[in-house]
Amino acid sequence: MSETDETTAPRRTIGYVLPVYNEEENIGAFHAALIEATSQRPDYDFEFVYVDDGSRDDSLARLLELRAEDDRVTVLSFSRNFGHQIAVTAGLDASGQSAAVIVMDTDLQDPPRVSLEMVDLWEGGVDVVFAQRRSRRDSAFKRASAYGFYWVLDRMASIEIPRNVGDFRLMDAKVVQEVSRYREHDRFLRGIVAHVGFRQEALLFDRDERFAGESGYPLRKMISFAASGIVGFSTAPLRWISRLGFVISALSILLALYVAGVRIFSPEQSVPGWAFLGVGMFLLSGLQLIMMGVIGSYLGRVYVETQDRPLYSIALAARGSRDGAS
Repeated sequence: MSETDETTAPRRTIGYVLPVYNEEENIGAFHAALIEATSQRPDYDFEFVYVDDGSRDDSLARLLELRAEDDRVTVLSFSRNFGHQIAVTAGLDASGQSAAVIVMDTDLQDPPRVSLEMVDLWEGGVDVVFAQRRSRRDSAFKRASAYGFYWVLDRMASIEIPRNVGDFRLMDAKVVQEVSRYREHDRFLRGIVAHVGFRQEALLFDRDERFAGESGYPLRKMISFAASGIVGFSTAPLRWISRLGFVISALSILLALYVAGVRIFSPEQSVPGWAFLGVGMFLLSGLQLIMMGVIGSYLGRVYVETQDRPLYSIALAARGSRDGAS
């Protein structure tokens, strides 16, 4: 390539997808840290796509202030709360012109400086760089529940999903294009990214504490998110239902043979087992309800997908002044 070609080559853009939910106390400090980190790479243009997921505080006002100060900022605001995974999806949909996209949260648990290390690996030919937690400053319960979730997912999922990995990652444009084709509503993006393949590598990092505010993932949402990952990428629970049914049937046959033997050969030892029968009835009834619940989870996903509703509704889209505003 000639020197003239090098000087006229278009600059590439790296996009940041930044979901926001009730983060008014974090936005200013996060954006300042992000600008400081990206200033180390003047050879790239950057776009910062903030997606307000129906925040109930003044997060949207803070984001619009950032847009007025920084023409690289794009703000998307949902008409209501659609959830973290949908917010990331909307950001990916809006980052079609970027050569690579980095997804990260705005609570400063994911250090912006680490995203520049991802860029270095991407320049070396890696298509997906996912940040893998070497350490995390969370509560003992959060660490234990996360370990349990990944342990179960590792044994049940039909594909290999890396452990101790969140949505903090860099994806090449071709990977973003493939991920955008997956339009299921009950989304588990880290599983989707693993499913599309390409060359993926881990980048170890130490996760920091939240800068301010409370986590947007309370226990109820954590359980729901874990269920989405398991149900979305594994049919093992359905297989387990069949196996459990066979085991219970076999035990029932053995018990019936035992009862018949006692009746025939030792009738004097035969004792009416009303208590045993009552406990057994409730046990089997509980198992049946659990099985119906598992099947219902899968059927519910099918029902939602057949409705084919839009993933999200945008109430406001303010593009950076480099791209115009709407």
